[in-house]
Amino acid sequence: MNTKTAILIFANSAEKDAQLKSFSSKALFNALTTETIKTVEKTGLTYFHFSEKEQTGFSFGARFTNAIQNIFNKGFEHVITIGNDTPHLKAKHLLKTANQLTKNNIVLGPSKDGGFYLMGIKKSHFNAKTFQKLPWQTTALKSTVLKWLTIQKIEVKLLETLSDIDSVADIKEILNSFKSIAVSIKNILVLLINLIKNQINSSSKLFYSTILSSYYNKGSPIKLHI
Repeated sequence: MNTKTAILIFANSAEKDAQLKSFSSKALFNALTTETIKTVEKTGLTYFHFSEKEQTGFSFGARFTNAIQNIFNKGFEHVITIGNDTPHLKAKHLLKTANQLTKNNIVLGPSKDGGFYLMGIKKSHFNAKTFQKLPWQTTALKSTVLKWLTIQKIEVKLLETLSDIDSVADIKEILNSFKSIAVSIKNILVLLINLIKNQINSSSKLFYSTILSSYYNKGSPIKLHI
């Protein structure tokens, strides 16, 4: 059993995520967290879930850095960090990362938005000050981290690129992907897309109805001169 590696699930509660994301669905974020924990438990590795209740710090970078430091302070040598918004994340990604951390210093799982859905790091290469200053939650994160690792001559292993859920466009991309996702999550995503389509259709009908009503109420300029 691997006792040197721990997984950090850095994810807010469903209530908090629903407030922060561009779409609001507690059901979706509850399902995402539930499935993420199921995936993590399949690995047999020790894990910790840090929601906003456990996080400390004013910025995302500070909260994320403090959470990782907290795990290292518990005596672990390797930490694998993930969120709860990557439906295609599997236990195999986590186990591969745990294995690679015995050979490489850093393991990264790139997301299509320019960030990472997973980061595996050794305690010996964790610098809290440098880590906190990285451009978190921006499209420049991946390029910045890879450039810094190259300069520091730190070996890195890249996993396959996956999509996380930050927008409606991400939902559509995930549903159109050939990769499998949990049925509970897929059903909610399909429901959300249909609700959004209905809202758009309703808004369009209201818009055109308002325009036509306004036009006819004012009367035709030609007829007004007859």
